[in-house]
Formats: sequence, C-alpha cells, structure tokens
Amino acid sequence: MISEKVAKLLNEQINKEFYSAYLYLDFSNFYVDQGLNGFANWYKVQAQEERDHAMLFMQYMQNNDLRVTLEAIDKPEQVFTENKEPLVAGLEHERYVTGLINTIYDAAYQDKDFRTMQFLDWFVKEQGEEETNATDLIKKMDLFGSDPKSLYMLDNELAARVYTAPSLVL
Repeated sequence: MISEKVAKLLNEQINKEFYSAYLYLDFSNFYVDQGLNGFANWYKVQAQEERDHAMLFMQYMQNNDLRVTLEAIDKPEQVFTENKEPLVAGLEHERYVTGLINTIYDAAYQDKDFRTMQFLDWFVKEQGEEETNATDLIKKMDLFGSDPKSLYMLDNELAARVYTAPSLVL
C-alpha cells in the first residue's frame, strides 16, 4: 500500500513534470525567436518527454487507486538574452527534478514501498540521461556557439532529434 506521504509526493511530481513541459516550450520559443529552429526542436521534443513523464506518474497513481489532483501550472518567468542561458537553466532544472525524484524514492524506501521504488528506478536512470544531455549541450555551445558556421551545424544536428515515447511498463 502506498502511504499518504508518497502519494502526495507522486501527485506533486505530476504537476512538476507538466511545469517542466511548459518550461521547455518556453525555451523552444526563445530559440525560434533567435532563428535557431534546431534548438527549438530539441526543446519541443524535451517538452513532449516531460508531458509523458507526467502521464506515467498519473497512470501509476491511477493503477494504485490513488486520486490525482491537477494544479495550476506556473508560467515560466525567466527572460533570456544569450543563446547559452536556456541550456544552463535546463541543466539546473534537470538537477532540481533529480532531487524531486530522489525525495520520492527516499520516502518510498522509508515505507518499504518496493513497488514505487521499482517504478521510480526508470526515472532515476532517465534523470541521469537528462543531466548528461543538458551538460553535453552546454559543452557544445561553449565549443561551437561563438562561430556562426559551427552554430549552424549544431543547430542542424539538433533539428534531427525526433520524439520517441518512453517504454516504461506500469
């Protein structure tokens, strides 16, 4: 049985994941304005992933007869002026989300809620990948961002990213 504390944290995570999707759509809009449609595409795909993460948490709660409460989603408030700024904000956000997942995992561990821990294992791995991807983008921007031709090539590379739905079995 899932404790009230773990259920509350899971429900909060649903809303945080939807916020993450909003945040990444905002990043995408910034890059469209900059004429960097590949970067915009990368963050649109990222937003789709975050939305699906929210849906996975929601389905997990529903599969365990837990009530889901959707809250208002905050508007992203950051204003960017440099191409690298959303990338750095993205890494910071992924680290924040990793902390949230770890908090839920810890609460499930304290309750000996092995089913929830097993469910969260996929997200723990996913967060490692998300932080690596965010770090890699920052490194690439540092290496190539100041050269227009290189930035153009990097933008084209990011334009090729396509969405693939997560393969987590609930």
